[in-house]
Amino acid sequence: MIMTIRKNTGAAAVRGLGVCLVAGAATLFAGCQAYDAALGSGTSVTATDSARLTKSGFLSDYARLKANPAAGGIECWRDARLDAKKFDKAMISRIVVSLVPPKSGEAGEQPMIDPNDLKTLTDYFHDSLTKALKPQMPVVDKAGPGVVVIRIALTNLVPTKVADSLTGTLVPYAFIAEAGSGVATGRPAGSTPYLGETAMEMQFRDGANGAILAECRDTQIGRKYAADVDAGAVGTAQTWASGYMNSFQAWSYAKNAFDKWSMLVAKRFAELRGVAVN
Repeated sequence: MIMTIRKNTGAAAVRGLGVCLVAGAATLFAGCQAYDAALGSGTSVTATDSARLTKSGFLSDYARLKANPAAGGIECWRDARLDAKKFDKAMISRIVVSLVPPKSGEAGEQPMIDPNDLKTLTDYFHDSLTKALKPQMPVVDKAGPGVVVIRIALTNLVPTKVADSLTGTLVPYAFIAEAGSGVATGRPAGSTPYLGETAMEMQFRDGANGAILAECRDTQIGRKYAADVDAGAVGTAQTWASGYMNSFQAWSYAKNAFDKWSMLVAKRFAELRGVAVN
């Protein structure tokens, strides 16, 4: 019990120190502001890792998937005959989870995941996607004409190893080596080997006849040292702050990925339907 208390206290102290450092950086760029404001939206603190895309069998045609700049660079295909204007409602099917073992040559075992965590994560993704779509179309619970059915499989979930993140933070100047370790190990810039990763495969069907309209897949990797250089001084500070703070929570990067995918889906739907969303 004493060891647990000390460990938790140490983690809290490091997080507190991180908040102070983040607040200082944000203040330098934008003046005094609340810590929550300094964290930003978090959607830039994960990045696509094309080397870790999955092929679970959930989708119908993986060969047609190509990186799509209009969808944030994730791999997608869509039926050339698709008329997105025909759809003014969405239904989000129950999200399924398919955990895969580590790829050949990767060290370690697939971490065990608490079923309660899985429910929390799938509920969060469903709510995030619902919130993103609602400004342009209602989310319904039954398929039918004018309804696009969104089917989602989470095909890989790896939590952040919080203890390793704490260790890296406590070692003097360790961040210098950590910040460059992503590229050195074939991961996205700003990532480290102990950060979480989240993969999904997504399918869109016509609610009237079940025809497959489009499919996508992506794997997002957490970035502890992330910077959005196109966001201006304040945006850059927010992105860095969010990436750093999320490295001390097991599933924060997964939630960041869900929010990013939800925003991309909603944005792409609006573009294809010719709908302006405020």
